[in-house]
Amino acid sequence: MDKIKISKSKIPKSGRGVFAVKEITKGETIEICPVLVLSRKDYLLTKKTELRNYYFMWGKVTSALCFGYGSLYNHSYEANATYKKQIREKTIHFIAIKRIKKGEEIKVNYNYGNPKDKRRLWIKAIKPSK
Repeated sequence: MDKIKISKSKIPKSGRGVFAVKEITKGETIEICPVLVLSRKDYLLTKKTELRNYYFMWGKVTSALCFGYGSLYNHSYEANATYKKQIREKTIHFIAIKRIKKGEEIKVNYNYGNPKDKRRLWIKAIKPSK
């Protein structure tokens, strides 16, 4: 993780975020994170806890906890990175979709990693940009 670090985010109500320690080029893999896939029963319990804001949907009926810095990337409708779930490998790859400058926060669109998806999120504080 020599490319990234955790620091205080400037995004309101976000707490911490993931930042570039050095320039990251478009198309470059930022991080490959292993996941722990939850059972359906654990998923139903977890979605009632604070972890709801940190897990990734994994298929249609369960979720996965993402390790590394994976659960700390903040949301933006003007994302500079995306993520790709690797279901069989049980990993999530975070990839730059733009050049990311040293010191810049790395942000993904929480709508399934799709940078163009402007639908409202389940997180009430985040509204689509116009």
